[in-house]
Parts: sequence; C-alpha cells; structure tokens
Amino acid sequence: MMTEAYQIGMAGLGVMGRNLLLNLADHGFAVAGYDTDPGKVEALAAEAKGRKIRAVSSAKECLALLSPPRAVLLLVPAGPAVDAAIAELVSLMEPGDIIIDGGNSHFRDTEERGKRLADVGIRLLGLGISGGAYGARHGASLMPGGPKEVYDELRPLLEAAAARVAGEPCLVYLGEGGAGHFVKMVHNGIEYGLLELIAESYDLMKRGMGLTNDELAFVYAGWNQGGLRSYLMEITSLIPRRIDEKTGKGLLDVIADGAGQKGTGKWTSQTAMDLHVPVPVIDAAVSVRDISACGRERREAACAFAGIPVYFRGVREAVLESLEKAMEAAFIITYAQGFDMLKKARALGYGIDLAAVARIWRGGCIIRAAVLEKITRAFKDHRDLPHLLADGRLGRDVADRQRELRAALQAAMELGIPVPALMAALSYFDAYRSARLPTNLIQAQRDYFGAHGYERTDAAGQFHTEWEED
Repeated sequence: MMTEAYQIGMAGLGVMGRNLLLNLADHGFAVAGYDTDPGKVEALAAEAKGRKIRAVSSAKECLALLSPPRAVLLLVPAGPAVDAAIAELVSLMEPGDIIIDGGNSHFRDTEERGKRLADVGIRLLGLGISGGAYGARHGASLMPGGPKEVYDELRPLLEAAAARVAGEPCLVYLGEGGAGHFVKMVHNGIEYGLLELIAESYDLMKRGMGLTNDELAFVYAGWNQGGLRSYLMEITSLIPRRIDEKTGKGLLDVIADGAGQKGTGKWTSQTAMDLHVPVPVIDAAVSVRDISACGRERREAACAFAGIPVYFRGVREAVLESLEKAMEAAFIITYAQGFDMLKKARALGYGIDLAAVARIWRGGCIIRAAVLEKITRAFKDHRDLPHLLADGRLGRDVADRQRELRAALQAAMELGIPVPALMAALSYFDAYRSARLPTNLIQAQRDYFGAHGYERTDAAGQFHTEWEED
C-alpha cells in the first residue's frame, strides 16, 4: 500500500530529467520518475540519497505514485517521441490530469496537442526550459504557456525549479496555447545568433590574426568583464584552455568544424518570415551551420580558390578593441531582432510581456547576459517601445560602436575571414536607420515585368506605368 503521494512525475530520466527531479527534491517536493532504460532508473535511484524520489520503469507505475490531479513532465526529444509519450500517458490518465511538455516542441505542435488533449479532459502545459543540465539541477529559466489555471496549480513547483536573480524566480506565465514554446524557440534563435557571432570573432582572431589558444582565452575573459559579460562569453573564455588527453593538443583544435542543429534555429527563421520580421543575424547563423556540414566541398574549394595569401599587418591591440566594441553592438542587434519577433507574435494571438521575458532570461538560461538588465529596463520604461533600437540608451550603444563594427568587418574582409552574422548585424542596423531604402526600384521592376503597381511619395493609392512604349 502506498504510504506517500508524490507531487509530480517525470517521463524520461536522461541528464535533464534526472537533474530536474533532484532539483525539485532538494526543495522539499516528493517526485517520481520513469524510464524504460533500466540503467537510467538505477542511476536516479543511486543519486536519490534519502530524498523523496522514486524511480520506476513504466508510466503506469509512476502514475500510481502520484496524488491527483496527476501531473507528469515530459523531457523527451521533440516530435514523434512526444506524441508517443503523450499517447501512453493519456491511455492511463483521467480527466483533470496534467501533461507538461518540457522539451523543445514546435509551438504549433503544442497548440494542436493542447486542443486534442482538452477534448478528452487532459490539460497540457508547454514549458520552455533553458539552462542545460546545470540549470535543471540548480535553477533554469522557465517559459510556461497553456491554461492559466494549470500554471497556477503548478506554480510552487515551477518556482522551486527556477533560477533566481535578485530574489526573483526566472519564471513568468507567457500566455495560452503554445506561447511558452514560442518564446523558447525565439530564445534558441537568439542563441544561434550569439554563438555564430562569437565563432566569427574566434575565426578572425585565431586564423586571421594568429592568436594562440591562451591568448584567445585571455581576450574572451577580458570581454566577459565588460559589456559582453554573459554565460556564453564565460564558457568561451574557458574552452581554449582545455587540453586534449589523447593528443596533448588544445582540445578545440581537434574538434571537427561541422556544427549540428536540432531545428529550433531554423524554426525561428521560418516563423520570422511568416510574421514578416527580419532576423538576418539568426538567418546567417542557421546558414553557416548548413555550410559547415559541407566539409568535403569546402576542403576542395579551399584548394580551388586559394587566391593570394593575405597576412595580418595591422595593430593587434587596435583590432581587438574594435572587435570587442563590434561584438557589443552585434549582441544588442541580435537581441533586438529576437524581441521584435516576440512583439510581432501578436499576429499569432500571443500578448507576450517583453519586459517579463527579458527579466526571466537574466538567469538560468543559455543567453543570460548583462545587457538583459538594460533590455528589461527599456521595456519597463516604455511598454509601447516599437523596437529595442528605439530605446535611447541601447540605440546609442549601437550607434556609438558602429565605427568599430565597420572596422572589424573591414579587417575580416581583407583577411578573407567569413563573418556573415557580423555583416548581417551591420546591414540590419544600416537598413533600420535608413530613411529611404532602394526598394522603390524593386516596386518599379515588379510593375515593369508584372504590372504589380507601385505607391508614390506624393499621392495615395496604387499606380501603374506602361513602361514599354510602342
């Protein structure tokens, strides 16, 4: 006979699931988890160490341990695995029970699943989680979306699992349906952009300027003390120092250059296009990962298009200073593109509080950074702010660094180092600050070959010209 009711169940006892259960147990909650892999069940049981944790091998056993209404958190790969886990749980659940999808599901899938489950009385909460294994264990940034009453029921658990900044949990209810997973998708898109920007700075310094790994670590550590202070900059300052046990070389130098991806960056770009929101830094980051997969072609092209060797002849300190300022500007621009997308999500029915999102991204998550304090303040001070670059402080931060951004790009181009994300950041800024763009010519061209019409600067309405005279 069961002597204790457990407050939440976990489907999937991989690194994330196991660490999240340990986190909740450390905060006094009784938790249960299940996995079909006996090794993972045994690993959790071994780590429990007197905590209120039960590890079992089936959904049925786990549900039998839970107090009603029963809530189970899924931490399984997005896609078919989520549907399979949901189907199994639904066959064992009762009306009023709760499923929490804590994976990187597409927000539209979450919308559809929520409606389908509601028809049988099961409630779904889509929960974006950022912070990796460390965040799961010690506090993550949590982005819930779905029925408000479900969030309210689970709030004590979620607050316990969340990271904290200045005493505030990195958690906020984001709205109905797939709002939570939408925000997590945009978070991951920004992450793609920031990672690519850092990688481009690495390439310029390493391949273009000849910095050693120790010098790179020193530069990144210095950057992490200023405007670029962030989790990503912190780990980048540590990576170049790691030595490979097998070869004795720097580990970074023996890691292959084909970067993988799980789809969230691509989803961000695709959805941004649907919303007519430009996110060129994120687009560039996705494209570079695709190019990185073409290793054989790139090696052949490197031989075919070697060109004239170019050597760095500038003043290293001056270029490094320009690059730091360039990165500060590009970081702000990347966040601005992501927040513009969150703002335009009103077209999807999401009324996302941008200040709240910036606040919960300050801790726990992968893109946490010092600049998010300024972003939080910008949206708090101006709830109707049309764009992050329209904020006086952040816009000025970018404008004051544009000279250095151009200088860094010039150095990269002279050395033949590809910097598509940095270039996209500058081009976006230049387009945003242009009172007039050359798209008047595109209007004329479309009217010429397709009679699509055009608008005029001196009169309202649509106009057409017969461009080819008899």
